[in-house]
Amino acid sequence: MQDAVTFDPRPADEAASAAPSTSSADAPDAQAKREFNKLQKRLRRQAGNAIIDFGMIREGDKVMVCLSGGKDSYTMLEILRSLQRSAPVNFSLVAVNLDQKQPGFPEHVLPEYLDGIGVDYHILERDTYSVVKEKTPEGKTTCALCSRLRRGSLYGYAEEIGATKIALGHHREDILETLFLNMFFGGSLKSMPPKLLSDDGKNMVIRPLAYCREADIAEFSRRMEFPIIPCNLCGSQPNLQRQVVKDMLADWEVKHPGRLESMFKAVTNVAPSQLADRELFDFAGLEDQQAKRQADRIDLHQES
Repeated sequence: MQDAVTFDPRPADEAASAAPSTSSADAPDAQAKREFNKLQKRLRRQAGNAIIDFGMIREGDKVMVCLSGGKDSYTMLEILRSLQRSAPVNFSLVAVNLDQKQPGFPEHVLPEYLDGIGVDYHILERDTYSVVKEKTPEGKTTCALCSRLRRGSLYGYAEEIGATKIALGHHREDILETLFLNMFFGGSLKSMPPKLLSDDGKNMVIRPLAYCREADIAEFSRRMEFPIIPCNLCGSQPNLQRQVVKDMLADWEVKHPGRLESMFKAVTNVAPSQLADRELFDFAGLEDQQAKRQADRIDLHQES
């Protein structure tokens, strides 16, 4: 995916064809249609740029799209399907949902949706819900354990089906929230990279929506009328640290528009010498660098 132009959004009339069908009686007005086309183009452009910038997808890749039933993963699947039609390389998509056996989970929703749009898919059944409820002390959040179990199940299944990339639906705000969570509670300066090699070297994780705003994804999901499945495990817990950070960032954006954009640019513009990680930068060797530069200047002066 070397040519950014090929990932530009389709013409407006083609983009409009992907919008939810409506009868003439309740069709949105022309302005609403134009706004939807602009929204879809923006998401396509941002996802396409992320794919190009980080080399996410190559010729022949089989991309496993992790579909949770939430707005982010639905949007990711739709945008990847759209990009697939105009991409300069051939790649395949397979949607995978991890059925964690949460009580009341509507098992029919995703198969019906995926059958309706003609996407290849698998439903992976793992009772991680019972494990999380059993192992998590009363009053403690379930996110960490749930995430580890979910990640392990999906990584292993990707190998089983021969997927070369695992696509997750994290967006710009997810990346910034994780950055602050790690700073506030983990004592580390790290976040979610747009592209990641797993610790064992077996799986390549990509986040095509890394440049996309959550508000745009939410609006796109609403307009597309995706059959959203709410999470009654993680999403139902009060006082989550991530929610506190999310609210903080949202408040900043209201009071100081553009601050999130600036912060995200900072994530992509790191100056190791201006931080304090001794593993990342050779502070102890600065005197040697200084001496070498001074010697080079003296040699240059003598030659002139």
